This record gives sequence, structure tokens and C-alpha cells, in this order.
Amino acid sequence: MSGQRWIVTTGLLLASVPAIAHHASTPFYDDTKTAEAHGTVTKFLIRNLHSFLYFEGTDANGQKVEWQVELGAASSMARTGWTAETIKPGLAIKAVGRPSRAEGSYGMCCARITRPDGSPIVAGAGVTEEQQPPR
Repeated sequence: MSGQRWIVTTGLLLASVPAIAHHASTPFYDDTKTAEAHGTVTKFLIRNLHSFLYFEGTDANGQKVEWQVELGAASSMARTGWTAETIKPGLAIKAVGRPSRAEGSYGMCCARITRPDGSPIVAGAGVTEEQQPPR
């Protein structure tokens, strides 16, 4: 019976590996560059595995574009004070993060989200310098 138990336990552990595995952001976002954008929030989706923030900003030519910011899981964001009510449509923000590698897209990850003047949106939820993308 212990042999069967070992097989079942091993099978369950192997089946759970994909569920706990996580991808790195480097294939999708360029960690050697920094993107900075200002705009008005259109949608904030706080959920697990990733949260997303959408806002209307401009591109390098001043044309209106929709930016998408990939954020952390709801559970990790909640630990620093973020909730689904933290960012509402219409809020003016500034996002600084790693730009998407997809040509022609307006996305970023690992972003610091602040008010346009750089002040925090959530008190105590500041991003430390070592978490900032390179400039």
C-alpha cells in the first residue's frame, strides 16, 4: 500500500507544478528600457494571477492611445493597500515601467503607478528604488 500511496502523492505533486509555476516578464517586456506615460484611467481589473490597468494616454506623436499595464496578483497588491476601489475610471495617473516588446503596442509591466506629480495613490504602497525599472 505504501507504494501506491507514493505513486498517488507523486502524481498529485507533478500535476500541481503548472499551477504554481510562473513566467518571467523578460520575454514580453524589455527590462533594459523604461516607458513613461500619463493619462486617464479607463479600467482597473484587480484579480489573480495578474491585475491590469488601462488608461488613455498619448504616443510619441501626441496621438491618443490605450495603454495597458500588467500588475501583480490581487493578493499581493492587497498586502500593500490596493483594492478594486483604489483606482477608478477618470483618475489622472502617471505610469513608469518596462515597455512591451510587441512592436506597435502600448503596454508595460513592473510599473510604478502614481498621481501625475509623482505622489503615491496609496499611502504606504510606494515602490522602492530597487523595484524600479532602469532609466
